[in-house]
Amino acid sequence: MGDSDTSVLETRTLRELLVEPATAGAGQAHLSAASGLVKVGRRLFVVADDEHHLAVFDLSSNAPGRLVPVFEGELPLRPKARKAAKPDCEALLLLPAFADHPNGALMAIGSGSRPARHRGALLALDAAGDIQGPVRRLDLAALLAPLHEQFSDLNIEGAFVQDDRLSLLQRGNSGEAINARIDLSWPELQRWLAAAGPAPRPASITRFALGTIDGVALSFTDGTALPGGGWLFSAAAEDTSDTYRDGRCAGSAIGLVDADGTIRLMERLSLTCKVEGITAVAAGDTIDVLLVTDADDRRQPALLLSARLRR
Repeated sequence: MGDSDTSVLETRTLRELLVEPATAGAGQAHLSAASGLVKVGRRLFVVADDEHHLAVFDLSSNAPGRLVPVFEGELPLRPKARKAAKPDCEALLLLPAFADHPNGALMAIGSGSRPARHRGALLALDAAGDIQGPVRRLDLAALLAPLHEQFSDLNIEGAFVQDDRLSLLQRGNSGEAINARIDLSWPELQRWLAAAGPAPRPASITRFALGTIDGVALSFTDGTALPGGGWLFSAAAEDTSDTYRDGRCAGSAIGLVDADGTIRLMERLSLTCKVEGITAVAAGDTIDVLLVTDADDRRQPALLLSARLRR
């Protein structure tokens, strides 16, 4: 995708990501930096990269979401201190049923871009698809260590399970725009989560060239599996030189990747925003997509967007 491409995907705003005032922290009754989402039935789970909580929304109503504590303690209010201390969970994925988790689980993954961002969490689900039991906090250092050997500026922004693989998406930036899908063995990861084996090392790493929007390089922000081996990704064109600093966002795009790893189509979103999370439902030749945004401003609510992609 380059600046000359004109394919634009019509994108609608469904709601602001407001949360119940009783569960909100820091006097802010909304999420501002939504970075990953999972849809289970009519529930939408959203992780924000600058919070210690997970938000749960009921898509059957416009009621504010509720916050579920994931990490202990309170984050600083001052922007620089908060940025340094946050777990930076950029990816949220749904794990299928596995040992001791008969209904699957949610897994939040830190970006790995700083030592404080090697944290994650596992949240078991019940038969109705709601969170059940205590949160299990994860030290992801052993899982991410081999990736630091491959990427000098590691920044995990998306994740999904497809068949026997768990795939992580490495986000590049304007300084080092290396975007990649990193495949790990899902059975090996299960054993690691059960403390029955070592953390899996990458089985394969596939790099992708995503092009630009208005001269700014696009980079992965999330991904979701599709039936048949294909997958969707969201990408943002953020003008920044590294994984730590935010920058001006020229826009976002959605891409469709075939099972053979070929990007078959990319479309720029009609709204100029930074999309950081994606989930989708495919039906025939259409794919209904839900997206969440990061406003890069704690005073502004993140948005839930929708779009319909035609294959």
